[in-house]
Amino acid sequence: MSLPLVVLLPFLGAIAAPLFAQGGRTAIAVASSVPALIALAALFPHWETLADGGMVLHTYEWLPAIGLSLSFRLDGLSLLFALLILVIGLLIILYARYYLKEKENAGKFYALLLCFKGSMLGIVLSSNLLLMMIFWELTSLTSFLLISFWTHKQDARRGARMALAVTGGGGLALLAGILILGNIVGSFELDDVLAAGAEIKAHAMYPVALTLVLLGAFTKSAQFPFHFWLPHAMQAPTPVSAYLHSATMVKAGIFLMARLYPALAGTEQWFYMVSFTGMATLLLGAYVAMFKHDLKGLLAYSTVSHLGLITLLFGMGTKLAAVAAVFHVINHAIFKASLFMAAGIIDHETGTRDMRRINGLWRYMPHTATLAMVAASSMAGVPLLNGFLSKEMFFAESLQLNLPGYWAWLPPLVATLAGIFAVAYSARFIHDVFFNGKPVDLPVYPPHEPPRYMKIPVEILVFACIMVGIFPALSVGPLLYAAASATLGGNVPEYHLTIAHGFNLPLLMSFLAFFGGLLMYSQRQRFFDFHARFKEVDEKAVFEAAVLRVEGFANRLTARIENGSLQRYGLLLVLSVIAVAAAPLANLGVFIGENGLSPVDIPTAIGAGVLILCAILTAVFHRDRFTALVLLSVVGLVVALAFARFSAPDLAMTQLSVEVVTIVLLMLALYYMPSWTPLETATPRRVRDVIIALVAGTGMTLVTLAMLTQPFSSISEFFLDNSKPGGGGTNVVNVILVDFRGFDTLGEITVLAIAALGIYAMLKNTALTPPPGDGQGHSWTRDAHPLMLKLIARPMLPLALMVSAYIFLRGHNLPGGGFIAGLITSVALILQYVASGMIWTQDRVPFKYHSVIGVGLLFAVIAGAGSFAFSYPFLTSTFDYITWPVVGKFEVASALVFDLGVYLTVIGATLLALVSIGRLSPHSAIKSPKGGA
Repeated sequence: MSLPLVVLLPFLGAIAAPLFAQGGRTAIAVASSVPALIALAALFPHWETLADGGMVLHTYEWLPAIGLSLSFRLDGLSLLFALLILVIGLLIILYARYYLKEKENAGKFYALLLCFKGSMLGIVLSSNLLLMMIFWELTSLTSFLLISFWTHKQDARRGARMALAVTGGGGLALLAGILILGNIVGSFELDDVLAAGAEIKAHAMYPVALTLVLLGAFTKSAQFPFHFWLPHAMQAPTPVSAYLHSATMVKAGIFLMARLYPALAGTEQWFYMVSFTGMATLLLGAYVAMFKHDLKGLLAYSTVSHLGLITLLFGMGTKLAAVAAVFHVINHAIFKASLFMAAGIIDHETGTRDMRRINGLWRYMPHTATLAMVAASSMAGVPLLNGFLSKEMFFAESLQLNLPGYWAWLPPLVATLAGIFAVAYSARFIHDVFFNGKPVDLPVYPPHEPPRYMKIPVEILVFACIMVGIFPALSVGPLLYAAASATLGGNVPEYHLTIAHGFNLPLLMSFLAFFGGLLMYSQRQRFFDFHARFKEVDEKAVFEAAVLRVEGFANRLTARIENGSLQRYGLLLVLSVIAVAAAPLANLGVFIGENGLSPVDIPTAIGAGVLILCAILTAVFHRDRFTALVLLSVVGLVVALAFARFSAPDLAMTQLSVEVVTIVLLMLALYYMPSWTPLETATPRRVRDVIIALVAGTGMTLVTLAMLTQPFSSISEFFLDNSKPGGGGTNVVNVILVDFRGFDTLGEITVLAIAALGIYAMLKNTALTPPPGDGQGHSWTRDAHPLMLKLIARPMLPLALMVSAYIFLRGHNLPGGGFIAGLITSVALILQYVASGMIWTQDRVPFKYHSVIGVGLLFAVIAGAGSFAFSYPFLTSTFDYITWPVVGKFEVASALVFDLGVYLTVIGATLLALVSIGRLSPHSAIKSPKGGA
């Protein structure tokens, strides 16, 4: 199975899993587990290649012009993180089955969880930095939805907003850093970036790129001073906390540092920025964790501290430190996920997480207590558990830094002090929760053990803590080596995974940390009293106050600029253009270039005169809305004739069709508006506006003259030369739309569809009472649908559809195409609405326009994605010639499928918008049983 499918599987599961919600929580949990199981089975065959230091790479071209490709890479490092994502994800799915209440929306929860899982897999498996950036942002969005899953809780919503703001801001910095790296290297492919490490570090933009990339990593992995979002994200359901904030999302920044380690590490800037940030985070998180009364709050700050430990190890810059960092990634994910799930069990069975109330739970929940105590001991670094081994390596590496003078003592002192705090808050977790007297006023009393299967995920992880702690080389040795090799670029130093290395200085530091932590906990009241002397900073309040200040400034600025006057907006825009363009135009000199002016024949001059006159009259008679609309339609008609005059029949047909649709749309809108606009502008202001308009128009004329009379080379020559051999069509305009610039066209029809759906959504429950007459005292005719119009319009429909089909089919070689054909069909159907009314027409339209839009977009996407099956970039088209009896030889192009999508989308969007406006009247808003829209 290809690596892209491994990433895609969770997203497919997110679509399919909610369909099993009717079968109960067990059914949906089982369905949600299938993608991870298949993905694990797909990764297993690659193990031998990766164990030998190899790599699996799958690359598909997507947008080569900007360096974006669907490149996926599987090496030791990405395999390690993929296993953490998939295996712990499976345990979380089982755990959530029993954690979620019956009334909660399990389908939504599992769908979001699977989307997040797919996004994380995309990050760790991407071999293109731009592609990784897409998945990076997807994790921010999906984590926002997961953290705010309990939407009824204000703290959950605020915590989600905080997480999104911090990680989203870091994502923008990371994007800028990636763009700089790509500019330095000349490629966004990971292989190229990692191979260009020396070039990157020698470049003048290296400090800027490094700072921006590290900002992205630090915000994602909750490093100081961006650590505050993580504790406040603990308002999420515990399965979310256990998954996102121990094993996956917060490890994304760690993964980024490990992934780019060969390209960015090894400089003084890296050492100081990464190591000191990690050091500050390590100490701050460890200190604050000691004083938290909320069980998940303690675990959150301990997570911040351990993330700082891993960051510090990467910042040290030595190879063994990088190995220790990768090892602690494994160990921390194992013991912290089990601790979060144990905390969730306690909260689930007692109704609270307040450690001042949940005392003495050993006698009520001995099984859960045993599991939690083993995991907490691993977090403290107790021997024979996995946390001890990586912490020993951390202590050893802190002694190897050759810092000058007294600075050499700083790393081992910080490491030992952080170890003391880790033992202290771990001891508090064990003693305060499971011993320390009896429970105090529990919401649920007496507490009891959870359902049997809810404990299985915790048991598996605790068993892993013990196995890694006793048999490290056997249990994780090969995986650690493969991941370290990928991190260091294949040059792995010698190291030994054993329970003990004899009595040495790191072991002495471990003993000092262990007994120092126990001593600190025994004197905890003194430390609590000391801590109480300082005013506790409420990060949430500080963040909310900062957001309010920014919002207030934005509102004040907006109030000064945006006062609701469209005239003022236009004035500011035009004046800004004049101010910017004045100096260049003044220095331009001669405005007529060496090509000179083209001769003007009499028909062209007449057409230009009519165009100018009608445009001026539209402005003069703008208060008489109907007259202004008629004059405006003449302007549109003359523009269509101008296109035809200058050999642009496609544009002429499009302009004419758009003009018809636009005029009908405006007529529908004017039907509900007064016929006249009152005079609101004083004479001096009108004179001012005329002068400004003349100045802007004169400037635009001069710019146009200067551009069109100069010799220039146009890209049109490329399209003319390549339209037939490259796109298989002689109609250059259509080939551009569906082939050369097909991606633009896909975006445009998507925007058109969104606009139509937006109009429908705004107007679907709206009813307006139309005026009784035309504004001049004349009442509307009672014959709303004249017989003659009906008799003419109904035969016109099949004729128009036939013309539309002809225009559509010939569009690749002659003027036409899906857009024009769609507009012709729309005009034909609009004529039926006008001639015969809403009810009559809707009764004969057997489909909804929403569906037409959806099918059209689906055809367009399928046409674009189909090229992937042949290893070509998105929207690559092909063509061939076939011969049929009688018909003879003719051309068939794959772009025809894309054009069909354009055709259907234009029809659906145009009619949905117009019918939605036409239904505003209570008389026409009667729903037909079939509902054409």
